[in-house]
Amino acid sequence: MLITGAIIRLIVSERMHVTTSVLQLSAKDIALNLIAHGLLGLPFWGLVLATLLSTHITIVAVTVFLHRSQAHRALDLHPVISHFFRFWLWLTTGMITKQWVAIHRKHHGKCETPEDPHSPQILGIRKVLWQGVELYQLEASNVATLERYGHGTPNDWLERQIYARHDRLGVTLLLFLDLVLFGIAGLTIWAVQLLWIPFWAAGVINGLGHYWGYRNYEPRDASTNLSPIGLLIGGEELHNNHHAFPTSAKLSSKWWEFDIGWFYIQVLAIFKLAHIKKTAPIPQQIPDKQSIDLDTLQAVVLNRLHIMAEFAHEVILPVLKEESRKADTSRRYVLLRVQAPLIREETLLGEDERHQLNNALNLSQTLRTVYEFRLGLQNIWSRTTASHEKLLAALQEWCALAEASGIQALQDFARVLPSYSLRPI
Repeated sequence: MLITGAIIRLIVSERMHVTTSVLQLSAKDIALNLIAHGLLGLPFWGLVLATLLSTHITIVAVTVFLHRSQAHRALDLHPVISHFFRFWLWLTTGMITKQWVAIHRKHHGKCETPEDPHSPQILGIRKVLWQGVELYQLEASNVATLERYGHGTPNDWLERQIYARHDRLGVTLLLFLDLVLFGIAGLTIWAVQLLWIPFWAAGVINGLGHYWGYRNYEPRDASTNLSPIGLLIGGEELHNNHHAFPTSAKLSSKWWEFDIGWFYIQVLAIFKLAHIKKTAPIPQQIPDKQSIDLDTLQAVVLNRLHIMAEFAHEVILPVLKEESRKADTSRRYVLLRVQAPLIREETLLGEDERHQLNNALNLSQTLRTVYEFRLGLQNIWSRTTASHEKLLAALQEWCALAEASGIQALQDFARVLPSYSLRPI
């Protein structure tokens, strides 16, 4: 019996030792697995999707909350949505609402001047594209900028004691969460999340968005639309449209443009989580209206960028095409080179463009005439100190002279201009 008992105790002891070893091995494996793959254990494609989803939410927070709601007051957001965006931006970017809003408002107020915080026309495209973050941080330290342009931004206990006071705490917590959820790959995901806004917003939009692309309108800045499909950067790709109508909650303008930020705003509005306050004006025309009255003047001034775009496409470009058709080879080459400068905002033309433009206008009196009418029409709403009566008289005179010009495209445009109205149709 003693021998049997000893054997049993030995067997039990060995089994307990083996079980303990297995448990210890399993715990070690689990720990290593968590370090390698995180709690979620996502495959590579899952990690990519998680990164894209998180960065996209950040882009939406920037364009809907910071840009359209806070900086331009184009819409109001429900407090729940507003607080979510504030928390998310604190967590993923560390940006302070007042700083971002102030810098952006100053950009609009001082656009393309030495006081613009990030103009590639002044500072150079390379500096803004690759050092956009440094330019942002430099302006964020300017107390005068924050005081003058940062009014109306959140100033509650959360903002003062957490978001603004501990702006780096959020991204530190994000690193911890990424490592827990995604394992060692979380470090890469965290880096992408931190670099996403500095690269796309501070670099690409502030840089390329004032340097390269197409223009629907000619505001007095160099803003461009980078793409008609505003998906990757939440609709901010439509930057020229935004500068033309800064207080519009919708950035798309043409039927073939898509602004995903506007799509999200509409969804929030359906669920009463957003209230749209402003969108870009849509020109109204009354076909049988033929008199140029105060209503016409107000409609023309309100829709001036639309009207100047129509003048370019309905008058200047057709005249340029016709004059080029009639010209010989050498003159045709000179004329075709000035298509862009002819419709470009005059204050943005460089010396070479002005020289090319003057050469082309010297070759065609008809082209010179329509170009001077373009400047004359633009000058009407530029006379900010003139009374309504004087502006109305100037518009009436412009239309009369245009109809007497003998240039068919200009005459047709002048006959259509009185149809613009603010009265509901």
